[in-house]
Amino acid sequence: MKKSAQPRRPRVSSAIAACALGASAALIAAPTAGAADCTASGLASVAGGVLAEAGGYLSAHPGANDVLTAAATQPPDVARNNVRGYFTANPGEFLDLRRIAGPLQDLRNQCGIAITPGQFATLFEAMQV
Repeated sequence: MKKSAQPRRPRVSSAIAACALGASAALIAAPTAGAADCTASGLASVAGGVLAEAGGYLSAHPGANDVLTAAATQPPDVARNNVRGYFTANPGEFLDLRRIAGPLQDLRNQCGIAITPGQFATLFEAMQV
């Protein structure tokens, strides 16, 4: 007895429909699954991770570490020129640090907030008793 292909079509159609529904559900759920934690704790967690990774990177790249350390005590225009000059000559290091800082940029874009290291310092100073 030869089996007909007809009975299988409803199963195939059902399987395709189930896959399509599953894929659309995954696409709808994806943005919420990757939503940023726009709370103070979320920001602190992201910033802590970025700062830890940047610290390790700068320890392994003394030239970048030196130019950024010196920039902290230089007049703003001198610091800007020195930092720009260093990273123009070392674009790979610039791209590495930009990648490291990416989660903070993502948080800024997703939450509409941005906090600088100076603002963090001010917040912690305000909490001093």
